[in-house]
Amino acid sequence: MNLTLEQIQDFKGKYPRQIWPLFFSEMWERFCFYGMRGMLVVFMISQLKLEEQEANLQYGATQAFVYAFTFVGGLFADKILGFRKSLFWGGLLMILGSLILATNAFSFVPGITYRNFFLGIAFTIIGTGFFKPNISTMVGKLYKSGDGRTDAGFTLFYAGINLGALLGGYLCVSIGQGDLFNSYIDPDHRWNVAFGLASIVMIISLVNFHFTRRLLGPIGLQPGHEHSDNPEKKIVKWHEYAVYAGTLVIIPLIMIMVSKTQYTDYFMWTIGPLTLFYLFYEMSKVTSAERKKLWAALVFILFSIVFWGIYEQSGGSLSIFAAKNLNRDLFNLNPNGVNNSGGAFFILLLAIPIGLLWIWLNKRKMEPNTLIKFGLGFLFLGLGFYVIYSTRLFADMAGVTSLRIFTIALFVITLGEMCLSPIGLSIMTKLSTKNLQGMMMGMWFLASAYGQYVAGIIGANMATAKEGSSNIDALMAYTEGYKQLGLYAVIAGIILIIISPLVKKLMQEVR
Repeated sequence: MNLTLEQIQDFKGKYPRQIWPLFFSEMWERFCFYGMRGMLVVFMISQLKLEEQEANLQYGATQAFVYAFTFVGGLFADKILGFRKSLFWGGLLMILGSLILATNAFSFVPGITYRNFFLGIAFTIIGTGFFKPNISTMVGKLYKSGDGRTDAGFTLFYAGINLGALLGGYLCVSIGQGDLFNSYIDPDHRWNVAFGLASIVMIISLVNFHFTRRLLGPIGLQPGHEHSDNPEKKIVKWHEYAVYAGTLVIIPLIMIMVSKTQYTDYFMWTIGPLTLFYLFYEMSKVTSAERKKLWAALVFILFSIVFWGIYEQSGGSLSIFAAKNLNRDLFNLNPNGVNNSGGAFFILLLAIPIGLLWIWLNKRKMEPNTLIKFGLGFLFLGLGFYVIYSTRLFADMAGVTSLRIFTIALFVITLGEMCLSPIGLSIMTKLSTKNLQGMMMGMWFLASAYGQYVAGIIGANMATAKEGSSNIDALMAYTEGYKQLGLYAVIAGIILIIISPLVKKLMQEVR
């Protein structure tokens, strides 16, 4: 082993050098994920001929399962695989899922059938569950406990996520809709090519991780390895193989549960309580001080459900809003592409300056605590949805309004996301015990699953309200709904700021 954990964490400057290979692996994986995410609703409506209400529910179900399985992936990484093997296995499943979509289950027949679409999505769901929480946890292990540079590191890492989201979010849906490379791609194969691009970048992600993993020293090694965090634990080899086999066996089950949204309801009403019971069981085995930190982490997790339930309209109802109610008055850009990638673009502009701002404030003992940052995130989120509401003031008689004003809303919402999401990844690592970091990171993403689930229901209700109405009526119905969401976000932000002194006590030395 070339480097010890102490040598890695005792770095000079603003960022450890190990963050860069993790940055690029995550960037390409997020290209794959956000590229596919941005295509879901548009593809289901235009190609699978689903109604808008059903497409919103399918979107919510798919995204909910994606994030729910990050909890499972984090748990198996903690107990059996280690973060590295879990990440690599998840990446392989994501590649296979994308290839199924790109090749119509290797039949190479143009288009994608209903069955093959959900088969490919099932592979991607489980693959993301193994990949996503574990690379985030490895970033957290680059820093010592209490290192004031941790938030800045996660903010930079979050920029990698959004560079991938920017590229994938715009390119994939634009290729599928025929806005890009339409003279080179046969119209019958546009969506196949778009999904195929996602598989190519996922391969790049895994190759990058494979050739740079030695820089990580002991970080992410399997439990039982002499240099791992838990060298005393002995892993029976067949347990590892059982994890691999088990994930493949449940693929058909996941495929059915995602394609039939009523099963999503059963799953979400079951997995949440079971997860909480398991967390309470684990909390009974830790010290009182550690238990208080886990209670604080639970506060962050519960409020994040509200945040993502509002924020994730971007992939559901806002995809329909962009397709039907937005013009091209911003450099003739594809409105769906802007909706999918605009937030990522603004994060790239803001990530490093905001990270440096946290460092500057920290040195002067002026940095707001994490709960205040969360509260600010909600306030910006609410303001952004009020800006979306204001787009009705710029609409023409056909119910089409300004993409420019919509993009301003994305900028404001992005300020809120920058206050919450990268800081959320950071705080989970700070508040978790050593042996529960993967699980707690998984719970953070499980909260996102519930947010996605709620987002799908909200979007479906909006679609139902506008059925049979004119485009201008649809615009008014959607924007009225966004105004209500903005109000809920502002209220949540105020509550968070009010209770911050109480939660700060639970966090103890963590800031």
